[in-house]
Amino acid sequence: MKIVAWNVNSVRARLENVIEWIKDHQPDVLLLQEIKCQEATFPWDAMGDLGYNVVMHGQKTFNGVAILSKYPIEDVVRNIPNFEDQQARYIEAVTNGVRVASVYVPNGQAVGSDKYAYKLLFLEKLRLHLADILNYEEAFVVGGDYNIAPTDLDIAKPEEWREEILCSTAERNAYSALLNLGFSDSFRIDHPTDKLFSWWDYRSGSWQKNEGLRIDHLLLSPQATDRLEKTGIEKDARGKEKASDHAPVWCILQ
Repeated sequence: MKIVAWNVNSVRARLENVIEWIKDHQPDVLLLQEIKCQEATFPWDAMGDLGYNVVMHGQKTFNGVAILSKYPIEDVVRNIPNFEDQQARYIEAVTNGVRVASVYVPNGQAVGSDKYAYKLLFLEKLRLHLADILNYEEAFVVGGDYNIAPTDLDIAKPEEWREEILCSTAERNAYSALLNLGFSDSFRIDHPTDKLFSWWDYRSGSWQKNEGLRIDHLLLSPQATDRLEKTGIEKDARGKEKASDHAPVWCILQ
């Protein structure tokens, strides 16, 4: 069962790229972030033609998350429970016996800003919810754009990002708190020392210089970790014309 998380940076603007990538890689489950559309404008027909069931939590112009699956989708949850969030950043469901969630953590804009405080609040509400879900003792994959580079190994030039947004101590501590619940960073199980990235800024030739960050993650519950076969990052997707600034990240469960 191949599960992929991908911040597509507008599913309509990148639709040709998304369709081509799906045809080439055939994921069983695709967790999308930053789809930037509402239900009325989501490309339902295109995804249906590719063989996917879809549930989404959309918002006009900004944010938005979706789950695509080749299997029936059940028990859909939109927004983190007990968190009155006005932004569409979380959707969860069960498909093919695995609970999955697509999450788009706020960027935070700048350390110390109001948006940074919202990011930390979002992460704490996410932690509380994930702690509850672990009580179900089921395979659970929480994939998406976390907007956090967990360690300096996840940054091309860590000295330039020291205590900046995406890399501040508070953000990293919030990410570590998710792992401390019992979740595993799937990529690091398979690639403990590899310096690979999932996001390259459009500015300053970051892609051409491979000056990226690994900020997209698939977190696995203990039951999902036990089923993990392989993980990776599809870097080539970032090199396409009109590409998202994020690459798909994936894992395969037995």
